[in-house]
Amino acid sequence: MATQQSATVSITNASRGNAVITLFHSNSSNGTQRGQWSVGPGATGGPLPVLFQTGFGTGGILDYWSVMLFVKDGPDAGLYISSGSAIVPWWKEAQLQHADAGASPTLSVSPTSFAIALASGTTQDGTTRLSPAATKPISHVFVLMLENRSFDNMLGMSRLPGITAASTADSNSYVDPKGVTHTYYVQRGAPLALPSDPGHEFADVVEQLCGQGKTFDNVPPAHMAYPPITNGGFAASYATSTTEYPHLRPPAIDVQEIMDCFDTPAQLPVLYALAEKFAVCDHWFSSLPGPTWPNRFFLHGASSAGFDDSPKNTQIVRWEIPGNGFNYPHGSIFQHLDSARIPYRFYHDAGADFLSSYSDDPAAGSILGAVPQVSALTGISLTDFNGMEQFASDLQGPYPYPYTFIEPHYGDLTGNYAGGSSQHPMDDLYGGEHLLAATAKAIQDSPYWESSLLLVIYDEHGGFYDSVQPPAAVPPGDNPDYGYNVHGFDFTTLGVRVPAVIVSPLIQHYTVDCTPYDHSSVPKLLEDLWQLAPLTQRDAAAKSPLAGLATTPRSDRIDIPTPMPPLGAAKAVRTMAARAAALAQPIPESGNLVGALANLRKADVELSGGTPLGIAAVASRYAAVRTMADAEGYAAEVLAKVRMVQRERATVARQRPS
Repeated sequence: MATQQSATVSITNASRGNAVITLFHSNSSNGTQRGQWSVGPGATGGPLPVLFQTGFGTGGILDYWSVMLFVKDGPDAGLYISSGSAIVPWWKEAQLQHADAGASPTLSVSPTSFAIALASGTTQDGTTRLSPAATKPISHVFVLMLENRSFDNMLGMSRLPGITAASTADSNSYVDPKGVTHTYYVQRGAPLALPSDPGHEFADVVEQLCGQGKTFDNVPPAHMAYPPITNGGFAASYATSTTEYPHLRPPAIDVQEIMDCFDTPAQLPVLYALAEKFAVCDHWFSSLPGPTWPNRFFLHGASSAGFDDSPKNTQIVRWEIPGNGFNYPHGSIFQHLDSARIPYRFYHDAGADFLSSYSDDPAAGSILGAVPQVSALTGISLTDFNGMEQFASDLQGPYPYPYTFIEPHYGDLTGNYAGGSSQHPMDDLYGGEHLLAATAKAIQDSPYWESSLLLVIYDEHGGFYDSVQPPAAVPPGDNPDYGYNVHGFDFTTLGVRVPAVIVSPLIQHYTVDCTPYDHSSVPKLLEDLWQLAPLTQRDAAAKSPLAGLATTPRSDRIDIPTPMPPLGAAKAVRTMAARAAALAQPIPESGNLVGALANLRKADVELSGGTPLGIAAVASRYAAVRTMADAEGYAAEVLAKVRMVQRERATVARQRPS
């Protein structure tokens, strides 16, 4: 019969610096045990009780060990992990036997080796450096980027002391076609969802920032100066915009909603709790006065390669058809990390059926919303993404990814964006609140919490009013001749202010950071943390949120609320007839749906092997995608192929320790 046994393990820091050691032991009979200790050079951490079985029938039960070493200072500073093998990365097999029962072995880890000295024998593994010396005691950075909300819309009426925010004296006026002036004041208590999508393309934002009727005329080859900014045209833009689904323009009575601000403590308890317990950045601006795609590109490369509006088929074809993806003249932050041999990981909200795992109404969504925008980039594939439902469990074991980027589910891209977790204006906010709560809780409950930083930001303002005028900006200076710039914009003006919250135990309770940031501050943060060169002139000039971090983590833990929609809260609802009518619509020439389809086509080419025959077959199949219904059918085909590859990888992963 099998006999349950235990041993008490310690581990010595054989590095030349103060370090955090996280030791894991795992087997199939007793699961995983874990211990973590902060120890000086040459000091020993422990004890960790480990469990195992001996006796008849236990010969096939293997014991695996893994260690992460975060050296904070000295000549060995950096993040390291035990190397393992090609078959079982990060884990070293070293069997506990009868002689180990009741023993107290001491293991040892250094920047080059992991020595497992047991009573029954000794073995050794190498270590792999995951990141170089950090300028702050941060081992893991997480970024979650949500959608289409201004700072004032989400936090302006939060009552958080010390922030720069709108007041009920702020207003916008709109002169209707009859010459009647309508004035709309900021007020508390925004609706959970809007009846239509506020315009936020480049031309829309010009009017929102500069006033009703203002335009930005492109006169090649000279770049026009951006008009004077007053933040006075948000109401007029919402009342008249036809750039987002013209058949869904708001009724006149709803124009007020573009000026409304949420009662944050009551309506957004998760965002409020994180802002109140950690840091809120009240001068974080989108990187250009425009829509989602170019702003997200800035997050990943401190540039949009000249891109200044939503993706159009004629632009996307230049990077998607060959299957290579979107290129930056100086590379993306991921290519930068690759060059420095710093691993990274992607997650997105996409359940088993590619609907949202966090929406309060996932059935209202579409599988098209599961397509992550960042997969447009060269070198990044849809098969690289992991479902957020496994994020918390992944963080319980060895997590060898110093940088993690997370995308939400974008809901129903064929019409009203419902059923997602991105917090798009036409969907309610509780999918995003659930996603935010799950992300923050998973990190706080992980062994990496004390050396972690979570940044929660929004890609752009989505057309909502904000009271702070965007400042001037340093252009990226990469000047690509890709043909993506359609307005002659020179990138010397930032976009509208967006919410940004930094969550880390290295931040003092309730910090207001008034430093001007934009999305280029994310690559700047990584560059400053690991002493990497800038990608462009924009991130070279950008500020990094690292400056406000302490060197010693707080010891308190916060209670992250469970978000609940108010009783009787209205949801975005479409009848079956309306859904059928939406699916019969032709594919638009530009926008988020077009971008999602391009990313699916890119993935299809990658999965075809990228041969001329494979590319031709994908092009032929894609040519048949003409309606919204066709788009969903194509998404189902490609995502099924993606899931097959992911399942094959998961089968291999299941052979490793849990």
